[in-house]
This record gives sequence, structure tokens and C-alpha cells, in this order.
Amino acid sequence: MRPSFSLFLAAVFVVSLSSVISHAQQNTFHNPLLPSGPDPWVMTHNGFYYYMNTTGLNLTVWKTRDITNVAHAEKKVVWTPPSTGPYSHDIWAPELHLFDGKWYIYFAADAGRNESHRIYVIENPSADPLEGEWTFKGKVADATDKWAIDASAFEDKGQKYILWSGWEGDTDGEQRIYLAHLKNPWTIDSRRVELSYPKYPWEHVGDLLGRPEMPHVDVNEGPEILQHGNDIFLVYSASACWTDYYELGVVRAKSGSDLLNPASWTKYDHPFFKQDHQAGVYGPGHNGFFKSPDGREDWIIYHANSQSKQGCGEYRSPRIQPFTWNSDGTPNFGKPISTDTAIPKPSDK
Repeated sequence: MRPSFSLFLAAVFVVSLSSVISHAQQNTFHNPLLPSGPDPWVMTHNGFYYYMNTTGLNLTVWKTRDITNVAHAEKKVVWTPPSTGPYSHDIWAPELHLFDGKWYIYFAADAGRNESHRIYVIENPSADPLEGEWTFKGKVADATDKWAIDASAFEDKGQKYILWSGWEGDTDGEQRIYLAHLKNPWTIDSRRVELSYPKYPWEHVGDLLGRPEMPHVDVNEGPEILQHGNDIFLVYSASACWTDYYELGVVRAKSGSDLLNPASWTKYDHPFFKQDHQAGVYGPGHNGFFKSPDGREDWIIYHANSQSKQGCGEYRSPRIQPFTWNSDGTPNFGKPISTDTAIPKPSDK
């Protein structure tokens, strides 16, 4: 074989190998999606992903056809709070929903003190939530009007419901998950019912060092609904977000049952998703769910820290990964995937 031909074959091999590597890189991604993004939320509509997370200062919506490339997505601040008043500070855990042909964003806000945190909602009739005008619809509260954060809404059998994390009374110490019926997307017309409280040891990690007036808090928060067949799964975050032990629990009900009756719901005694030291993922929680573009895959989105004891701040970054289903019908979220691992992108075929 002539040397020149050998060099030619070597060059062809290098080009081919580079092409294979490039193709693999184009079809995979690595977590996290953004360097920071607590309380991530994503939904799909008309071929687009719409993403939100807590900014603390406003409501920002990202729009992209590729959720794994959300860092380069179009984005827009759609609402900025007033400088003073009951919903002027600490804008937390926004969620974008589409009901009856209109867009709604639920979020928690306060007047500058955590004790005043309540749930609020804005509305937009535009076909695209990045266009049109957003209107402030007001506070969404039941008759007790207690402390409330982390609102999420869903429909079952034509009826709308809202979930949130709240206090039983007027003081901190324990957060519980509540459900109520919605007359319309901004009005509760039922009593609140408790669906989950911190019951098991893995839900009780929440010491607050350096805060003698409130040395410990037990937490159930971030309630999200996962509907699959005839099952409705309430997936929530347990233990405190400032610990590595922030993890996901599950409560289950049947579609069409009396969802306002706590007896319709069954709580599991173990976590379904938790930290993994080997993967370098700590405090995974405050999740959401979405389908791949072709509808064949189920995906979970959540935030987590990359190091131990990074707490409940801006180190939390949004991550996604596919999940499957167990033989008993429950979701199998697996283990958090390391940021070093290449993950195939959501299927679009």
C-alpha cells in the first residue's frame, strides 16, 4: 500500500469518526439545563416547550422547540410586581397553565415578610404566552386564607383543582399539602382539604441552625400532578429544601373519584426520588412532568445541587431525565443522573 493512500484512509477514518461523535453530541445533552433555576416548570404546546423557574423578582417565560437548549431560548419578562403591596416581594415557584383557551401563571408572593406569602394568578388570552397582555386576576385563596406557596392546578373529568403547600394555622413549623376545587382558574369555591403532611422520618429533615426561634421545620411542598391512565399521582417534595435530603414522595388517587375526600388518596411510605452521592446530585426536588415531542417518553424536570450542603439558594439548577413505570402502575423515576453523563434528547420520532 502506498504511503499516500494510507494517509488518505487515515484521513477518511478521522473525518468519519468526527462525524459520528458530532452526531452523537447533537442527539445528547448534559444536565443541568441552566447554571441556576430553582423550582423549574415546563409544559408543551403546539410543538414548543414553555419553561419557567423562580427568579424572585418577576415572571419570566422561556420558549423553545428543544428543552435541552433552553439556555439559548427566546425569553420574556411577562410580569413585574409593584414595588410595594401584598404581592411585591419573593415571587416564587411560577407555573404556566392553559385552561379554556387562556394562559394562566400561578405564583406565590408576599409583602416583604414570609408570613404574608399567598398565591396569585395572572391571565393572558393570547395564543402565545410571550405575546398579548397579561392581566392580574388577584389572590387565589380558600376561606381560611392561610400562608400558601407552590401552587399547581389540573383538571380531572372536566373539573379544575388547585394544590398548594400551606400552614395549618398562622405560624411556621410544618408545611402540608392542600387541595381545593376551582370555580374558574382564579376562584376557589370549596374548602381546602389536607392530602399530605410530614408523616415519615424521611420527611422530617429540616433543622435550621442559627434560628433559635424556629429550630426545625417539617416540610411537604412543591405538589405536582402526574396523570397516567386512570391514576392521578400527587408528587411532592419532602424535608427541607435547605438540606441534602429534599426528596420526592407520592400520593395516589383514581381519576373520577371524589378528590376532595382525603380517603380517596393513598400515601406511600417511601421516597420515590432522592439524592445520590455517587452521581453528585443533592436535594433533588420541586419537580414537574412533560412528554417528549413524539409523546412516547415521560420526562421529569427538577432542581438539585451539585455539592453537599449548598442549601436552598441559587446553586439549585434545573435538570431533566426520562422515567418509566413500575408493574404496580407507579412511576419509576430511577436515580438522579450525573452531570457527567450524556443523556439522549427527548424523542421526536
